[in-house]
Amino acid sequence: MQANYSLPRQIESPARTFTESARRAQIVEVAIKVVATAGYGSTSFARIAKEAGLSSTGIISYNFAGKDDLMREVVAEVLRVAEAYVSPRLAATVGARATLRAYIEASTSFLAEYPNHLPALVEVVTNLSRDSADRAQLLAQIEAWRGFHTDFVRQAQAAGEFRAFDPLVMVSAVQGAIDAVVLRKAREPALDVIAHGRELADLFDHATRPSEEPLP
Repeated sequence: MQANYSLPRQIESPARTFTESARRAQIVEVAIKVVATAGYGSTSFARIAKEAGLSSTGIISYNFAGKDDLMREVVAEVLRVAEAYVSPRLAATVGARATLRAYIEASTSFLAEYPNHLPALVEVVTNLSRDSADRAQLLAQIEAWRGFHTDFVRQAQAAGEFRAFDPLVMVSAVQGAIDAVVLRKAREPALDVIAHGRELADLFDHATRPSEEPLP
């Protein structure tokens, strides 16, 4: 169940100084917060500049060609941070059931550690133009992700670690449950996402375990 969050390779950017790179990273980090808390439609260079304590929007315009360019970097950064957070936790597991549990718990604890990242990702993705290249790229990535995890489930079933069920339905159910926690957290900031993660991990462990294995 190891997630493949990396975006397709982009055209390499020209070499930047340490200061330029640090400034871009600061702008992206603040943009993530603004998108998550104010919403995509209310996100502007002016709002980001004010939140970041920048003297003018020109500093943002110098680093990014426009809002679309900045939002592309927001998505890339969220996915990069998520991969760096989740992957080591999956690598430390042994067995399909432990991996599934780790994936669910890591995904929800990531939301606790980085409360703005996943809400920002949802805001950007849901507001992309239907005919944009970025939307098509993300949809292709989501399909590849589903295929990757579906293959994982099939292998676990073949090894007898999971019972018989439709792998794609289960993969969609797991991710849908995690997405629901993200949306609820946005409405209820005090929500205990760690506890929710444990409950979901128990739920899907029971749902996938071999039929002949008794419940505790």
